[in-house]
Amino acid sequence: MTVYYVNSATGSDRNSGTAQKSAFETLSKVESLKLKPGDSVLLAKGSVFNEQFDIKYSGSESAPIKIGSYGTGAAPVIHSSGDGIHSLYASNIVIENLKISNTGGAGIYGGSVTNWTVRDVEIAKTGLSENAGAVTFRSSKNVTVEDSKISGVKGDGFWIEKVAGVKLLNNTVTSASGSTADAVQMNDSSNILIKGNHLDQTHASSPKGVIALVRPTNAVVEDNVITGGGFGISAQAGKNVAIRDNDISGYHGYSWSFAVGLGDQGNARDYDISGNHIHDGAWGVAVSGPIGASYSRTNIKVHDNVFDDLSQAALKVDRPASGSFTNNTIETGTKATSISPAIADAHTFTVKGNHTVANVETALASPVAKTAAVMEASADPAVIAVHDNLKIFTDTGDAHRGNLLENDSSDNDTLVLRRFGEETVGKHGLTLTGEYGEIHVDREGNYAYTLDETKLPDHSGHVSESFSYGINDGSSHHSDGDTLTVFIHLDGLLS
Repeated sequence: MTVYYVNSATGSDRNSGTAQKSAFETLSKVESLKLKPGDSVLLAKGSVFNEQFDIKYSGSESAPIKIGSYGTGAAPVIHSSGDGIHSLYASNIVIENLKISNTGGAGIYGGSVTNWTVRDVEIAKTGLSENAGAVTFRSSKNVTVEDSKISGVKGDGFWIEKVAGVKLLNNTVTSASGSTADAVQMNDSSNILIKGNHLDQTHASSPKGVIALVRPTNAVVEDNVITGGGFGISAQAGKNVAIRDNDISGYHGYSWSFAVGLGDQGNARDYDISGNHIHDGAWGVAVSGPIGASYSRTNIKVHDNVFDDLSQAALKVDRPASGSFTNNTIETGTKATSISPAIADAHTFTVKGNHTVANVETALASPVAKTAAVMEASADPAVIAVHDNLKIFTDTGDAHRGNLLENDSSDNDTLVLRRFGEETVGKHGLTLTGEYGEIHVDREGNYAYTLDETKLPDHSGHVSESFSYGINDGSSHHSDGDTLTVFIHLDGLLS
């Protein structure tokens, strides 16, 4: 495992490169080496390299090849008429603590690569000659980009195509510009996590939007701040897509502009859109599509979101679809729904339990009085959740791994555990909604039954409600069903 040093100001390609005092001068000299697993290439801070850096060799999973920096001062900068960093077929690479700017092509380009991590990298003014994505990966596996900044680029901030295993974490993208530019464009990819990013297209000279997911499979988009653009999140044709806990605002410019849109470019199945704050835009969630197309839109759940300051409705459904719009909060002045009469008459899209409030902020700050009884789960650390005969374990089998969604389309209080990537239980735990209250299981396996007293019958004695469980991986329809019954004693409770 060798560390190579490169200093554009004081180095020489005649040096050994293995010490700071004998650093190389150019990136092309590093390219002439046959890097091995565990090797590192460190660029001197303050250096400027006017050349494309090609990464030709692979590390290993336990000993990746690292490209980073050393010294004090400003991060080393790579300029290039081509890509900043370019690689084909290399695996197990870490790139960190660099700046890439003023490139003709992409800032970072990886094709047919595996196990790449990019962190703490700043990318600016890339794609100047070919409208390229600032960070581009194609036909690859397991790519993570985190804690990085992309600004003022020509083309998409991220261009991801046919990548299995993508994580975009805590990045900032501002003003990805160009005639077809989005902050994030992701095509035909799977096992996607887009989390904790700040994506701002407010001042971009692009007619498009912020996040465009084209045919995603097993995607989670959560905890992001998404601002500007012609749309917020477009996930038009996908399978197992969760869009939750995002702040989406400032999307204007078109009569069709939406915060979340789906169903326009192909079949859309199993969407969970929840916990988002959607405001200062046109449409909220748009379930739509071209006239005459036979796309299916099934199991679309829109719940527990907040909508305000919209010029159009919080929900638009104008093409055949199944799903529900439940427990959302809509500020006065924003229309709740725009559902075509044919769909309303078909009773395939349920609307219930939504609330209109005069002021969203006041409503969210108000405490809600609830009665709860907590039942401790088994102390077995391997068990995620347990009660009576129900057990949900961490499991390598596809049929048991997932996040619990709302009631399925049979509308009989059977809930479905669907798989999203590698998560066993999401950060919000598992929630089961019944006739009189809810069962919630947190990530530690603790149970809480929350009773809504307003739903109880006005008599003494006791009532009971039952919760049924189903486990479904979305393809094999394997089922491990069980029922949990809760008895509620009314004597004294309603006196």
